[in-house]
Amino acid sequence: MSQDRFPTKLFITGTDTGVGKSVVSAILMAGLRGIYWKPIQSGLEEMTDSDWIHAMTGLPENHFLPEAYRLKRSCSPHAAAAAESLRIELAAFELPETQEYLIVEGAGGIMVPLNERHFMLDLMKKLSIPVVLVTRSELGTINHTLLSLEQLRRKGLEMFGVVMNGPRNSENRKALEHYGNVNVLAEIEPLPEINPQTLRLAFKKNFMLKV
Repeated sequence: MSQDRFPTKLFITGTDTGVGKSVVSAILMAGLRGIYWKPIQSGLEEMTDSDWIHAMTGLPENHFLPEAYRLKRSCSPHAAAAAESLRIELAAFELPETQEYLIVEGAGGIMVPLNERHFMLDLMKKLSIPVVLVTRSELGTINHTLLSLEQLRRKGLEMFGVVMNGPRNSENRKALEHYGNVNVLAEIEPLPEINPQTLRLAFKKNFMLKV
């Protein structure tokens, strides 16, 4: 697909947990003022990703959809569900109907297990919307990103592009674009502070021309 304009629906995934999916989701939400959905949330003892993005963007409550699964333990979804004698079922997920931009954020990386046979990748395939892969900018990103791209393509998913999160690294960007045959949509440098203003500025700097 052309990367000239944003799709109306995007699935935000990452090469790992803690790679910056929620920051990228918050930037997109602040700029697009769309609808945010986290299908699976584990770790309810802490602030959820939906709560964090709500607080950081300052967007009204009606911009946030409830999770399909809310799990207490902060661990892989399959283990968090098992701890509550639950099984995550793909049939429980349906893509929300909305005329607004829809930002869907995954949990962990693409090969995080959901149950004994399905992975986050299978959920992404069921929803079948364009994918943004968030990756670190620093050492190790080439291997992790290329492996993730291979799996996404093997599943037939539509790649919108990659977002590099961290200090700018032109060598790694060139390597990802060349070896991964992928468009690097943006390089998100560390934000000095996260609030509605800095998120909107980050959107304007990195994504505005694509809307």
